[in-house]
Amino acid sequence: MKSMIKFIHTADIHLDSPLKGLEAHEDAPVAEIRGATRRAFDNLIDLAVEEEVDFLLIAGDLYDGDWKDYNTGLFFAARMGRLARAGIKVFIVSGNHDAASQITRSMPLPENVTLFSSRKPQSVRLDDLGVVIHGQSYSTRAVTENLAAGYPPSEAGYCNIGLLHSSLTGRAGHEDYAPCTVDDLKSKGYDYWALGHVHQREIVAVDPWIVFPGNLQGRHIKESGIKGATLVTIEDGRIVDVAECRLDVLRWALCRVDLSSCETVESVYDAVRRGFDREQDLADGKTLAVRLILTGKCPVHNRLLDRTAKWTEELRGIAVGQVDLWLEKVLFQTSREVSLEEILDEDTPIARLLQSIAGLEMDGDTLIGLVPELAVLKSKLPHELHSDEEPLLDLLDPMPDKTAALRSAVQELLIAKLLHHGGGR
Repeated sequence: MKSMIKFIHTADIHLDSPLKGLEAHEDAPVAEIRGATRRAFDNLIDLAVEEEVDFLLIAGDLYDGDWKDYNTGLFFAARMGRLARAGIKVFIVSGNHDAASQITRSMPLPENVTLFSSRKPQSVRLDDLGVVIHGQSYSTRAVTENLAAGYPPSEAGYCNIGLLHSSLTGRAGHEDYAPCTVDDLKSKGYDYWALGHVHQREIVAVDPWIVFPGNLQGRHIKESGIKGATLVTIEDGRIVDVAECRLDVLRWALCRVDLSSCETVESVYDAVRRGFDREQDLADGKTLAVRLILTGKCPVHNRLLDRTAKWTEELRGIAVGQVDLWLEKVLFQTSREVSLEEILDEDTPIARLLQSIAGLEMDGDTLIGLVPELAVLKSKLPHELHSDEEPLLDLLDPMPDKTAALRSAVQELLIAKLLHHGGGR
């Protein structure tokens, strides 16, 4: 029996899933966007071969639902063939996205790949390594029962690993699938729980190890930061090292730039350039897709809000001048140096106009009446925009909270225009 064993734990690969947020821009890295999940998967295979790992664990969502054709499956099979030639076995539990695919179920797997049953928990013993892996796949897309409760107890004399696609007790932004508690997992007596479903890396516990490796490649701005897999080392039946491995090829970043001290256009440009430089320093040389968030109480607030489209294009011009950096979106979250209350207290024509705007009542129908182009635009937009991660169409939603948010935005825009052009503060 080997005294030292290594394995890689990965999850949520979403092979051939499209990256969202850059496609509409002419300067976007189209080739890198289209091939990002495959290139990150190739990085994973390279790591497995270079580290001479004994096996690879995939904790669900290898695929992203139904394939357009068999090319996705053929790509996966070819990479599994490379691992087979290196003597590396692969163990997979299907997740909610895998279960949604019809083609996946009929695709034969390479001989070195084991897909765990969806009918009940299954245990696979690797006697030459002294390891036993327990797992259960999803039978349907939405699994709401506690799968972990049915996993068997640990087997004496083995290093026990649990392979599970689960949200645990819930994680923001993720469906509550196969819910269970940390105590549920600890009660099994396993040495390591290889989890999937949550796209942000998280070490939930270390005794025993309970780990979400995060997804292999970020696919949109909500999956920002470092992405990759986890390399685990076992010595004499004990886990001695759990290491993060960075494998993504295009990284998403939220770049916050404080404009509090900016009084001129050039000073804004300089602050943004410094923000971009800072993000690139943290990007490990990866291609970077940035959402720029402008903040702070600043003298240029009214100028920014009065011409957001113009500013966005100018800031995009700065971004394209950087190496391997693309601007996904600009959010204008600055504020006035002087409060609205102070301005309204003044006895000036602008103050009286602002008082009228501040008291303006607008429901959903009134908003569409004020800006009828919005309703026309809504009727012409393709269906997929209705479910975008931050849909513009929500602005037309009659729900009170969304109407209130839009009313506030319209009021702030009108105020900024009046103050900018009227010489106010």
